[in-house]
Amino acid sequence: MAEVYDRVRGGQLEKVLATMPGVQDALDEVRFEIAARAEELLLQHRREGHASIDVEDGRVDKYVILDDERGAKAALSIEYGRAESIVVRRARDGSTYLDVLPASEGLFILARAANLPKKRKGKVHL
Repeated sequence: MAEVYDRVRGGQLEKVLATMPGVQDALDEVRFEIAARAEELLLQHRREGHASIDVEDGRVDKYVILDDERGAKAALSIEYGRAESIVVRRARDGSTYLDVLPASEGLFILARAANLPKKRKGKVHL
């Protein structure tokens, strides 16, 4: 077994390795595959078309993002689901009323696209 000592630029061996062109190319390939699977899964469930799959580059890492023009909470609800809630709505005449948003199961678009286990209520489902 080999031991690697981190003496590269003050302890940044992981960053040096991660930023190598071959590693970045491999990350690009994996990100593309995950994004393509995520887009396919999202299209199977799309109703109104508010959500989309985006990709971004960090300094070192590559990201696949479930984006929703309605906001981050909407994207979180798509991925992980939501509990039933009561919201106050405003009618056209200016009056307010209570409305019930039913609970929904998460679709786990990103988790399934990346072949990650789904986590629900502290349990891991494979």
